[in-house]
Amino acid sequence: MKLKEDISPLLLQVFRSVVWVYSVITFLPWYLLSGASGSQAHAKRVKAHSVSRNPAGPYRAVSNQLKLVSLLHEGVDTLDKVFEYAVGHFPQRDCLGTREVLSEEDEIQPNGKVFKKVILGDYNWLSYEDTFHLSQRFGSGLAALGQKPLCNIAVFCETRAEWIIAAQACFMYNFPLVTLYSTLGGAAIAHGLNETEITHIITSKDLLQSRLKAILMDVPRLKHIIVVDKKPTSWLDLPRGIMVHNIAAVQELGSKPENSKVCAVQPVPSDIAVIMYTSGSTGIPKGVMISHSNIIAGITGMAERIPNLNENDTYIGYLPLAHVLELSAELVCVSHGCRIGYSSPQTLADQSSKIKKGSKGDTSVLRPTLMAAVPEIMDRIYKNVMTKVEEMSSVQKTLFVLAYNYKMEQISKGYSTPLCDRLVFRKVRSLLGGNTRVLWSGGAPLSAATQRFMNICFCCPVGQGYGLTETCGAGTISELSDYSTGRVGAPLVCSEIMLKDWEEGGYFSTDKPNPRGEILIGGPNVTMGYYKNEQKNREDFFVDANGQRWFCTGDIGEFHHDGCLKIIDRKKDLVKLQAGEYVSLGKVEAVLKNCPLIDNICAYANSDESYVIGFVVPNQKQLTTLAEQKGIIGSLEELCNHAGMEKEVLHIITDAAVTGKLERFEIPKKICLSPEPWTPETGLVTDAFKLKRKELKTHYQDDIERMYGGK
Repeated sequence: MKLKEDISPLLLQVFRSVVWVYSVITFLPWYLLSGASGSQAHAKRVKAHSVSRNPAGPYRAVSNQLKLVSLLHEGVDTLDKVFEYAVGHFPQRDCLGTREVLSEEDEIQPNGKVFKKVILGDYNWLSYEDTFHLSQRFGSGLAALGQKPLCNIAVFCETRAEWIIAAQACFMYNFPLVTLYSTLGGAAIAHGLNETEITHIITSKDLLQSRLKAILMDVPRLKHIIVVDKKPTSWLDLPRGIMVHNIAAVQELGSKPENSKVCAVQPVPSDIAVIMYTSGSTGIPKGVMISHSNIIAGITGMAERIPNLNENDTYIGYLPLAHVLELSAELVCVSHGCRIGYSSPQTLADQSSKIKKGSKGDTSVLRPTLMAAVPEIMDRIYKNVMTKVEEMSSVQKTLFVLAYNYKMEQISKGYSTPLCDRLVFRKVRSLLGGNTRVLWSGGAPLSAATQRFMNICFCCPVGQGYGLTETCGAGTISELSDYSTGRVGAPLVCSEIMLKDWEEGGYFSTDKPNPRGEILIGGPNVTMGYYKNEQKNREDFFVDANGQRWFCTGDIGEFHHDGCLKIIDRKKDLVKLQAGEYVSLGKVEAVLKNCPLIDNICAYANSDESYVIGFVVPNQKQLTTLAEQKGIIGSLEELCNHAGMEKEVLHIITDAAVTGKLERFEIPKKICLSPEPWTPETGLVTDAFKLKRKELKTHYQDDIERMYGGK
């Protein structure tokens, strides 16, 4: 969508004339030297088609119609071998990097709240060889502490270098790794640890104090806690029988001759590598059993979609490693000798919440070439930049808008804009370090407006992907030459996709012009199923007559003529209203999240009612500005509880819904404003920032009754 050009028609015409002359002069040399014609043809080609010629599929990438790919390198069929391959080829290259903390201080805000601020130094790096030896000693030390091969061990830790060191140790010694989100509630953590019969857990000092300590009595089998912080700490008030070790002590134990000489029991491809507990948008977390061969197939498919991936690339790791997107992305990087620098959402950029004003965020220091993000984070960046654009002088704003619209026209034709990038978008691009060449998006659908914005302002392609924990995060990824929006690309070389008719929702593979239906993903990346949950395994997984394993996603998709997939609905998000109309709650949310006034929204509908309602987390700055315009004064909480503000926001949301072409019955008729943001810590969204509808419904039950006239 173009930005509004608030400029006189005469000046606009002059600008367009200058641009036209510039384009004519530069087009032919650029076209001949850049190979643009080949790039355009490559982007427009058919990328996948049905191997059965049936519109339901299965669809495969054109490069592997006969056979799916499952290995990166011949003979490298377990994750310990993947790391050994990397160490053998890139022994002295940087592998894992951590920034030094120079100082930490409390900063008192005008409202009296105290924020922790840090000043960070340079990145300190471990080479691939260093990382290998640390992992080897750690695995040997765990074995000396009584951890047995094929017995589960848990990692409950923030994203950091020690997480990967611990994971590689477990892969080497065939200890199945149980991963748990650091934001899970106490009951969910205890459930995962007890279900997998954990005796050893790897965690951090902060998480032991804030999360684990309170539930230790509920995990009777737990005997050993290994804290990844290097400094030894004495722990009081822990239940009898639990021993706490720090990582350096375990590595020292592992380096002793009597322990280091004990041979590791190497895994086979079918062994479980990871039991990944999903934070889940509904119910108790489920543990997904992922074999070594599953993960290797998944990262093989992902790596194929990243052109020129090599040891010169730098990846910034800050998403939860307990999420399949981050773990897969980092393993892709390790398998190609890239370096991984660690960060967090609070220290990512210069403006991040924990970075002291005037000091550098992680992207500015690391200058990554590769980055993964979930749509929630990309939406925040988009809204923050557009807010700053609104604050520019009229001349600056006009230049930005004209450049934005010009570049949008050019990239839609497959052309680049080097002068525009250098003169106008360099400052925005520098927010991510200025060196990014590939940006992955996954975890949830990315809005077309945000995707287009990232393409234009960050001057790099956004590869939007689709996958689930149950498929190792692998399913599809759009090619970097494909600048279309709203699509998730063609099937990866490791997977194939079928469409299953869903009669209730009205989606059929025979639909015109595009076949539609529930997405089923098959391939060697489809996991072994849920841990100790045979009923769900029977519901969600099946094996076909050819021995191929499939997962039923519950998502609804359609295939376009070039073999690219678009996610259009979700079975669980579909609600039938009283009058018989079907409403896709996800569709409503995707349209309305583009409204600058909305930071987050959850649409809700009751089948006994005739209209949709919504819970809205408003953008504080936008809401305050609107209140001032309407003469309403108060704190954020007071504004959110003000009936007049609810009415004003609903009016703006309705306009956005009409602009987004929602049907009349899809537009929320009443809303509730929430002053508190939804974070994984509140339990209202997952770590990937997907809505937890059940928890949101419980949290807003009184408001639901009010909006539906119950009281």
